[in-house]
Amino acid sequence: MKKNFLITFLFVLTIFTSFAQTELSKEENIDSLKVKHLSIGLKLGIPNLASGFAELALPILNNHFVPYFNYSKIPLNFESVETTISYTEYGINYYFNKKANGFFVGFGKGSLSTDITFTNLLFSNTLQSLIGSGSTKLNLDTTNFKLGLKTAGTVFFRFELGYGVGNIPDSLKFIASLDGITESFTESIPPIPGLGTSGILIGNIGFGFSF
Repeated sequence: MKKNFLITFLFVLTIFTSFAQTELSKEENIDSLKVKHLSIGLKLGIPNLASGFAELALPILNNHFVPYFNYSKIPLNFESVETTISYTEYGINYYFNKKANGFFVGFGKGSLSTDITFTNLLFSNTLQSLIGSGSTKLNLDTTNFKLGLKTAGTVFFRFELGYGVGNIPDSLKFIASLDGITESFTESIPPIPGLGTSGILIGNIGFGFSF
């Protein structure tokens, strides 16, 4: 499932990149020199799946520096595992031109918080064995490095690729109880999109409005 998702995403990203470059070239010819300082929109990708975002071009230093904020909260279920993934990211993009569009590099901090419920756990004692559920949390903080492209105009398209560096645990350890039986469990981390052994792959396409 994860492999198919990544293949599909990379295919869509390739098409989108070509489209974005064409749109950027056209918009640069018709857009005025007036800078649109506020941008809001929607991103689709990994690890945030779908998220809202906003960025504000600072009217200093030739509009190169643009702080941003992303947020998403989405349920995602796997076999015998239920999750709710919350992802928050903030940071700053540096645009190479003076109109807060075109190519950019970004630096930020990401926080992925996941509520995880394992629904097929075995609880046992000398009298009985029961199947039940247990819950735990996975909280990850990353330092993110990205590069991307944003088209000009009131309606814009964008994409970005990057990587979030962080400490990723090998497994989840927690304690759960059922009908007076308390057990310690060690379970594998669910296949959260983009999550690797040393960090999180970042990749998304998006669109929105600039004012």
